[in-house]
Amino acid sequence: MSKKIFVTGGAGYIGTHTCLELLNKGYEVLVYDNLSNGSKKAIDQVRLLSKKNITFFFGDIRDEKTLLEVMSNFEPHTVLHLAGLKAVGESVLKPLDYYRVNVCGSLNILKAMNKAECSEIVFSSSATVYGKNNIPPFKECDELKPDSPYGQTKLIFEQILKDWIKTDIKNRATILRYFNPVGAHKSGLIGEDQKENLNNLMPYIAMVAAGKRNYLKIFGSDYSTRDGTGERDYIHISDLARGHVRSIEKMNKLDRLNILNLGTGHGTTVLELVKTFEKVNNVKVPIKIVGRRSGDVDILLANPLKAIKTINFKCKKTIIDMCHDTWNWQIKNPNGYAELK
Repeated sequence: MSKKIFVTGGAGYIGTHTCLELLNKGYEVLVYDNLSNGSKKAIDQVRLLSKKNITFFFGDIRDEKTLLEVMSNFEPHTVLHLAGLKAVGESVLKPLDYYRVNVCGSLNILKAMNKAECSEIVFSSSATVYGKNNIPPFKECDELKPDSPYGQTKLIFEQILKDWIKTDIKNRATILRYFNPVGAHKSGLIGEDQKENLNNLMPYIAMVAAGKRNYLKIFGSDYSTRDGTGERDYIHISDLARGHVRSIEKMNKLDRLNILNLGTGHGTTVLELVKTFEKVNNVKVPIKIVGRRSGDVDILLANPLKAIKTINFKCKKTIIDMCHDTWNWQIKNPNGYAELK
């Protein structure tokens, strides 16, 4: 019998790519998602690519009763918790929304797991939990001092998981601290959907290159980096998806609590990413420098050695792959999933 994985937020960008990887590895998958950042059409594309069934249930992690009912009926071996609000800048403006969803909703998941007798969870955390006092590349043991409510919600649930595993010898948790996921599946059938309020850099670049925006806003040019723009560790979304599957595969062979960075260990500034995108895809991306966003930091860069050693995970794809696959998704889906029937 195939292992059952209950995926919260599975209809979103990270979720769809990870569900595809899970299905290709022979897992049975149920997606629980309220579609605030996802699309049922994306789930259909995952079915098309995998040629396998994936169960979808419309639900909100804040709805404790429904969450428990769906999880109990499915009887998962592992929960992959991806659902949550995710924009640093928005979290500064709407902190209560972030605590309500990312903390209270996550607590509901653990309560449902206890009642459904599911003892394994992989949690989508973030590199934003690291403090400004750390020297990049960041290690999992570094100081944790988030600079935004978003990062704070991730850190709070990390601590909750540390306490939760102590309540039962069977409980296991793997915390994955993402750096900056970008790119799209090589087929161009799934990718990062385009929303009116663009928070992520790469889809913004692609929309400007496609002429859907006049220019790219670069938030700040006075950071302590090579060219003054923020430096990030970009990881291809397909590599990130593999990292989740490796975490699930290795769950029973590791400590009951594991915290792992998922990143390449290589930094790219905003300007460097723009120039690479232009060169790889033979397009132009006009830019406009504006003020910094609240909550942004100079450099986010992973030390990926622990993931390499513990779950045998290493990124395979380059910045060139990320730029190529993003543009492939953009030209094949100029309006994202909105135009799919």
